[in-house]
Amino acid sequence: MNIFNILSNIEKVDGEVFERLNHVSRRGMFSTLGKKVSAVAVPTLVAGMLNKAYATTPGALDVLKFALTLEYLEDEFYKMALSTVGLIPDTDKAIFAQISKQESQHVAFLVGALGTNAITKPVFDFTAKGAFSDVFSNYSTFAIVSHALEDTGVRAYKGQVGNLMTTEDKPLLQYALQIHSVEARHASIVRRLLNTRGFVAGTKGWITLAQGSPASVYAGEDNLMQGGINLTGLAGKSNETISEAFDEPLTKEAVLAIASPFIA
Repeated sequence: MNIFNILSNIEKVDGEVFERLNHVSRRGMFSTLGKKVSAVAVPTLVAGMLNKAYATTPGALDVLKFALTLEYLEDEFYKMALSTVGLIPDTDKAIFAQISKQESQHVAFLVGALGTNAITKPVFDFTAKGAFSDVFSNYSTFAIVSHALEDTGVRAYKGQVGNLMTTEDKPLLQYALQIHSVEARHASIVRRLLNTRGFVAGTKGWITLAQGSPASVYAGEDNLMQGGINLTGLAGKSNETISEAFDEPLTKEAVLAIASPFIA
């Protein structure tokens, strides 16, 4: 484990990481790691600091492990795609390279925050048990799977917000919401590509009703009850327009059911 790379990656996505670490300065942190600390002890030391900074309750640890599974999946998916010659057109490579970079940063953050509690990266089957046999040989299939994974990620993070509302987990809640917004930007740009490249004509940068495939990713997105109020026909707006204004959460169980075919 390269501790300095992990800390550097975390700092890229959370510039206040060193302030969270008991107000230890960046210089002080690296000074501590460089003095009188054996190489064997460094991972445990840093893991303890990050656990305290980001996950102090069992519930938070469970959320982190769940999130790490999804981030491992997305990170590996884009790395494999970018390394596959001829899959992604040159016109779109910069888009997926940026998405891949940010997924790697998410993994580094979660691994660092979990420390010794971090789960091992699973072995993935990106055909989803044969459902997508040409995912790395057909750009259209790749883009469709990409948008489904990103839409799942957006709903998954929203589904976990309620589990991070304690005072102890406030730093993690803040970061989870930041990841949520990044995943939403990923989803939006990939969805737009589906339309501009002619893969799924008419696809918008946001979800309309429960439209999309696989259906399990979009189940419940046609909900028009918000805050206990039925918004059907509100101010003359169509149900399609109303549904587009809200992202619906997915439960952990629903997300794992979607992701499980991708785990070998």
